[in-house]
Amino acid sequence: MTARPVRLLGDPTLRSECEAINQPRSAAVRMVADELKETLRQIRKSHGFGKGLAAPQIGAPVRIIYIEAEEPLTMVNPQVLDVGDQDFSVWDDCFSIPDLLVRVTRAYRIRIGFQNLEGERQKMEFEGELAALIQHEIDHLDGVLIVDRPSGLDPFCLRKEWSKHYAAACRYGEPGQREGP
Repeated sequence: MTARPVRLLGDPTLRSECEAINQPRSAAVRMVADELKETLRQIRKSHGFGKGLAAPQIGAPVRIIYIEAEEPLTMVNPQVLDVGDQDFSVWDDCFSIPDLLVRVTRAYRIRIGFQNLEGERQKMEFEGELAALIQHEIDHLDGVLIVDRPSGLDPFCLRKEWSKHYAAACRYGEPGQREGP
């Protein structure tokens, strides 16, 4: 497995709508999934944070995301099937825009359909911060970045300033967490 450099804001790959995957069991798909996993683990090792990565962030314009939260999860061709009726505000960050946080509004509860690496169709429900993370990663597959989804007054903040002014107000004191206690 090889870690790949993360594409940064301005790279046209990040603004492209990714291609659906027709053969989720192929060696090429498994290679992209392994590179996402290795890249995320390298980022976590060097920066101490990170829970998800989408294929276009490593230059692969295909519909794969990798999440490492409670358990590792690779989703091929993920799509939002349903959203709950509650939204919430989060300070979202992105490896492709490393020093910027953006306050965005996300659905609190979502249901996702996807295929695993064996090609099996699955449906799962997520809520809270994990739902926000998955919505963020699926946005990447559609060429949408957090800078396209600002919410509220003064929705942009540099990471250094966020740490000084907002970290204590977030539940776990890190970006991606619900605002307030």
